[in-house]
Amino acid sequence: MWKAYRTAGIVLLLVGVLLGMQLQRIMDDDARAALRKVAEAFKLFEELHVEEVDAGALAESAIRGMIRDLDPHSVYIDAASMKRVEESFQGSFEGIGISFEFIEGVNGMDSLVVLSVIPGGPSEEVGLMSGDRIIEVDGQSTLGFESIDVQRTLKGPKGTRVSIRVIRPGYEGMIPFTITRGRIPLFSVDSAYMIDPQTGYIKVGRFARTTYDEFRKAVENLQARGMERLMLDLRGNSGGYMDIAVRMADEFLPDNDLIVSQRGRTEDARWEFRGHPRGRLEEGAVIVLVDEASASASEIVAGAIQDHDRGLIVGRQTFGKGLVQQQYPLPDGSALRVTVSHFYTPSGRLIQTPYQGGDRENYLRDKAEMHHEFALLSAEEIIERFPDSLRYTTAGGRTVIGGGGIFPDFIVRPDTASLLLREVFRRNLTSRFARYWYDRHRGALRARYGDDQEQYIETFEVDSGMFEEFLTFASGHGLDGTGFSREDVEQDQALLKARIKARLAVRLYDFRAFYRVMHSEDHTFREAAKLWSHAEALAH
Repeated sequence: MWKAYRTAGIVLLLVGVLLGMQLQRIMDDDARAALRKVAEAFKLFEELHVEEVDAGALAESAIRGMIRDLDPHSVYIDAASMKRVEESFQGSFEGIGISFEFIEGVNGMDSLVVLSVIPGGPSEEVGLMSGDRIIEVDGQSTLGFESIDVQRTLKGPKGTRVSIRVIRPGYEGMIPFTITRGRIPLFSVDSAYMIDPQTGYIKVGRFARTTYDEFRKAVENLQARGMERLMLDLRGNSGGYMDIAVRMADEFLPDNDLIVSQRGRTEDARWEFRGHPRGRLEEGAVIVLVDEASASASEIVAGAIQDHDRGLIVGRQTFGKGLVQQQYPLPDGSALRVTVSHFYTPSGRLIQTPYQGGDRENYLRDKAEMHHEFALLSAEEIIERFPDSLRYTTAGGRTVIGGGGIFPDFIVRPDTASLLLREVFRRNLTSRFARYWYDRHRGALRARYGDDQEQYIETFEVDSGMFEEFLTFASGHGLDGTGFSREDVEQDQALLKARIKARLAVRLYDFRAFYRVMHSEDHTFREAAKLWSHAEALAH
């Protein structure tokens, strides 16, 4: 009897959830019949299948099956994943304030190592340092820990305490720390600095709840230091909150300029978003860097700037995600993100690339092939390939292309990594060497540079002796015997030195320092810096 009640309750819950997801739309007879069919099938499987059925897993499978017939971006997020997603986009979490990595330990079990300490966080306050090996957490050995174990033991409510013991290279014995957990900020502006006395650079990694405020503060800081023109880097930015992207784009555009529109089946899925007066970046030249991983909210910003001739788009064709998802919570803490509309740039371009149902594998493969093809062409050659129906006109009369993604005004072909570099990166040798070298020179490095990141970036050099030490290290960690010659090494020496310096900068400061160092060897960044005359022509 209890089983029958439980089954009926599960079915009613499923029906209730599905009914509650109708977006205030009254279902027709066909839809009601289909819903009854799903509920009846669920009841039969749960009650009569030869093996006991996990009702929760069955429900999740049903939801995932429905999604597969819809589109590539509607998605089901289970409760555990939803918690991590919320943290990453809310802009903070509660814990001890470190980034970490694993290094190979005894008997094949990894050891937990502090990669960097978040400035102002609880770990910095007690004196934890980059390079410290965390051996124990609350008396539990960390040998063999995985990422989920780190989250489980070091994250926790603000105000609670955790005791750890670390081994610090150059010191004898273990060092104990008791750390009071706190609220740790997650920054979405990855880097912001002055390239030269008039040129600012801002890299935005994602569009989280805090992104607009971070961006605004970065702009104000750079303008106070003399910024007259801006390079906005959206490469690798897969998107986030649409309203945050609209607010950022609004900073570049005058009052009432259309930023983006969305169109869906229901009235509340149709919107236009327009600019407001007094944006901080309505004047001055702008270059926006994009690539094949720039998606969704990034494409809203890039599309609005391009269509209003407000700035120059440089790099490679963006991902092409123009489907708007609305997130709906489910009773167990999981959520559904349902595609409710498409979004369009001000000139009327649909950013979404074509798709067939929810076959994500084919969808991503087709995208990869398209990006590879167009990355080898110039902007002019790409325009010639498209029919008139996919050619659109900007506010200033320039021709731009629709059909999926944002096509840059200037295409920068991707740098092709040599076989040597690919092997070095595959084995993570620059990062591993930086850790090895930092462990041995930590004291001298910190004594010389301390918190002076500018001084480090300007004066630190991976000299010939240090580079030879890297080659010896690399040879002893798998690169020896792979057939690479001294000529191969010489060809890639500048990039390898920059990577080592950048990885050391992460340990001395944080990830934001990485980009500043690497820009000397960043092909797209350097090519974009040659195009300021074109960007300035648009700005006038």
